[in-house]
Amino acid sequence: MRLSPPLAAPPRIAAAALWLPPHRDTREAALAAGRVDEETAQRLGYREVTESRDHSAPEMAALAAAEAMEAAGWEAEDVDLVAYAWTYYQGHDFWSPANFVARRIGALRAPAVGVQQMCNGGAAALEIAAARMAADPAVRRCVVTTADRFVPPGFDRWIGDYEVAYGDSGTALLLDRDQGPYELLSVATTAYSRYENMHRDEDAFGLAPHLRPQVDVRRTKRAFLASGAEDGFAETLIAAVVEVVGTALAEAQAAPDDPRVRILALPRLGAGTLEKFFQPAVDRLGLTHAEIAYLGTGTGHLGAGDSAANLADLHERKQLADGDIALLLTLGGGFSWSCIAVRALGVDA
Repeated sequence: MRLSPPLAAPPRIAAAALWLPPHRDTREAALAAGRVDEETAQRLGYREVTESRDHSAPEMAALAAAEAMEAAGWEAEDVDLVAYAWTYYQGHDFWSPANFVARRIGALRAPAVGVQQMCNGGAAALEIAAARMAADPAVRRCVVTTADRFVPPGFDRWIGDYEVAYGDSGTALLLDRDQGPYELLSVATTAYSRYENMHRDEDAFGLAPHLRPQVDVRRTKRAFLASGAEDGFAETLIAAVVEVVGTALAEAQAAPDDPRVRILALPRLGAGTLEKFFQPAVDRLGLTHAEIAYLGTGTGHLGAGDSAANLADLHERKQLADGDIALLLTLGGGFSWSCIAVRALGVDA
């Protein structure tokens, strides 16, 4: 999705916020409890993952949004759209968490859109907000949020899935037509829906949620592997990364060896997965000047929030100078891949 026309200029990101709960579930604690073995822990590469003991996912999204709005100097009545993406259970069975976030931040009349694109939901929500801005001149400011909370009894963050441990967080990106320290140059997305069954139970469709006491992603992945449906998946994953990064670069009008392309931030998956599936793609891309950033060792995988969290961390660490381009890579079950391209304009822009 190229974001220059029909807007007069690319939209700005006015603020990026990552709200993390104070508690941590450490690798040492998981090892001592027998929730992960030493070999797996080494392969995952996480030092610790974030744990919310007190706040639901939508509450964390609202906290991140409030933090971002304060940083940008926004008032609640300035917000024209709230987009909220999540991956896992939101605390109630039959309601709209997106409208809860809008209510919590005071955006009582702004349309609130819920986005479920698995762990690629943050990029999908950003793309929806940017498209609304391009289509409707009245939409000038959008709050794009994510949050997930992976807690018992329904989820064990260390053993619920293969090659990844999950952390809790809320994130927020603020889109503005003409103010903010980053230009949003591109949100490039590709999808391969033939792999949707990797996360789908092969049993009959259920009549109610939580048919089993705990989410077991390993179970559905084992069934996927046993079916032979994974044939070609590894190469597809690598090719999809090359495709979305290449598209984002083209839409940002930058070549892989452009010295302005300073950072490619990877999703916060386990280190073994990144080495096996993402490093070959990076090698093919030929990003001569870009630092390959992995920022998840102290948080774990943040569900739909990895890309927003990565930009928030890059901003806090002041890793992007005026004119630098950062690429934020993410993917989600289903499967879809996205790459967000942003250009830094200086902190006072």
